[in-house]
Amino acid sequence: MNYLIIIRGPLGVGKTAVSKALAKKLGALYVSIDEVLSENGLDRETDDDGGGIPVGNFIKGNELVLPEIKQALKRGRAVIIDGCFYHKEQIQHFLDHLEAEIHVFTLKAPVETCIRRDAGRKKPYGEDAARAVHMFVSEFDYGTVIDTEGRSLEDMVSEVFRGLSGTSV
Repeated sequence: MNYLIIIRGPLGVGKTAVSKALAKKLGALYVSIDEVLSENGLDRETDDDGGGIPVGNFIKGNELVLPEIKQALKRGRAVIIDGCFYHKEQIQHFLDHLEAEIHVFTLKAPVETCIRRDAGRKKPYGEDAARAVHMFVSEFDYGTVIDTEGRSLEDMVSEVFRGLSGTSV
């Protein structure tokens, strides 16, 4: 079970719910890149052009979790990483630094759905943040795309499992 699953998508799309359910079913290590960025002060927009969080911050976040991920993979444990991943370079960084089978899934939903889901959180990020992140993440698809609109958690987890049979980067 030496593989890595990246679950990417906009704020409020269901990344964390899907990732935690997968991790539980697989006995996998779960890592939230967005939490790592937040805990290390790397989640602040510093691009003057409104480009959001710079790619360098995401790479720094990757570097912080790589030792733990490598250790888990070395022990034969699957790893589930969730995050917005709105820079392709962040995904490529994992591809370049990990010797494992890597599967990437992009979760999608309309921005209005993401805003509504975010508003229902204990600590919502807000409509502006949800719109901005949705825009950045929606600039490209990567890996297997899963539409989460109107789907249950079980349906989405099942679709990831189906995608694991033969789809790797």
